[in-house]
Amino acid sequence: MQEFRNISVVLVQTSHPGNIGAAARAMKNMGLSRLILVNPAEFPSGVAVGRAAGAVNVLESAAVVDSLPEAVADCGLVIGASARSRRIPWPMLSPEQTAQQVAAECNSSAVALVFGREDSGLNNEELQLCNYHVQIPTNPDYSSLNLAAAVMVLCYELHKVSLSIEETTLDTYHDWDQDIATGEQVEHFYQHLERVMVAIDFHDPENPRQLMQRMRRLFSRIRIDVMEMNILRGILTNIEYNISKRDK
Repeated sequence: MQEFRNISVVLVQTSHPGNIGAAARAMKNMGLSRLILVNPAEFPSGVAVGRAAGAVNVLESAAVVDSLPEAVADCGLVIGASARSRRIPWPMLSPEQTAQQVAAECNSSAVALVFGREDSGLNNEELQLCNYHVQIPTNPDYSSLNLAAAVMVLCYELHKVSLSIEETTLDTYHDWDQDIATGEQVEHFYQHLERVMVAIDFHDPENPRQLMQRMRRLFSRIRIDVMEMNILRGILTNIEYNISKRDK
C-alpha cells in the first residue's frame, strides 16, 4: 500500500470548527495526516476536537497560515476543489483522476489538495494558484456538498489507489532529471513575467483582458521543472537588462 506523507489537505477560511474536526477524521480514516488551515474562523476549538473523535493528533499537528500562497509555497502539484463554472476553463480532473495524478507525483514533490469556504468555495485568485481543478459530481438538484464530505471523497479515492496500484506504475516523475518547480517559485515567475510584459508594453494592468489568468493556465498545464524555471527567469532578466541599456 502506498503511503502519502507528502500530501497536505488545505482548508481555506473554514467558518465552522466542526468541519475542521470532521475533515481531520476523514483524513485519518483514509491514511492522510497533514492538515493546513488558512485563516480559520476558530481554531483551536473544542468543537473541532469533538468532531475529530480519534483523529485529534491530526488537529494537534495542523499548521495554521495566513494565506493560500503560504500554504502551497513548497508544493509541486496543487489541486483545488471547485464547483463553479469559469469564464476561462481550467484543466479539470474527476476525483478518480485526481487520485491517480496525486499518487503519480507525491513521491517526487509535495502535493496540496485545496478546499474552499463552506459558503463560497475558492475565489478566482485562489483557483489560479492550482495546477488542476477537481469537481465532485453530485445530484444537480442538490449539488451543495459539505466540506468534510468533499474531503472524504478525495481522500477515499486516494486510499483506493494506495490499495490497488503498484507504486512503480504511478511515479511519473521518478526518473525526471529535475524537481518540479514549487508554488513559491512559480509565483515569483508570474510576478517577474508580468513585470516584463508591462515593461515591453505588451500588458496593460489597467486593461488586463485576462492575460495573466491565461498565462497561468498555460504554464500550469506545462508543469515547469526547476531548470526550465531558471531558463525562463534568465530570459526575463536578460530582457530587463536590454531594456535598461536601451533607456540609458
